[in-house]
Amino acid sequence: MTPDAVWLARHIRLMRASHRHWTGQDLLPAGLDGTQAVEALDAAGFALISHGTQPDPIFNYANAAALQLFDMSWQAFTKLPSRLSAEPLLQADRDHLLARVAELGYIDDYTGVRISGSGRRFRIRNATVWNLVDESGRPYGQAALLREWQALD
Repeated sequence: MTPDAVWLARHIRLMRASHRHWTGQDLLPAGLDGTQAVEALDAAGFALISHGTQPDPIFNYANAAALQLFDMSWQAFTKLPSRLSAEPLLQADRDHLLARVAELGYIDDYTGVRISGSGRRFRIRNATVWNLVDESGRPYGQAALLREWQALD
């Protein structure tokens, strides 16, 4: 595996393990690991995104559905501070969401408005957002599973 492929396989493994830890459910059927898991999540019918632990967190993952939803390439998305996915007036709502997740570990009822790279607004409903932890239990970021969304423009 290339270094990027190694990073991606580990990242997917940590997202799955953290999701399983908080919700009791896996993102994929058991038995899919490594490259198979990376490919299955990229082709999934839901949007999956994550950001890191920086003071102003930067997105570090998006599957194909998320890239389409946010109208962005992988290169652009993974340079974007996650706060910029919300309109300026809605960033306080986003901050409240992230604080709830930090406190509870995960939520499965997030509803909010986001903005795509092209400026298109869309509403997310009933998203699951959870804390990511690494193999040592240290904070690794946060991830979101988006199953329902609706264009607003």
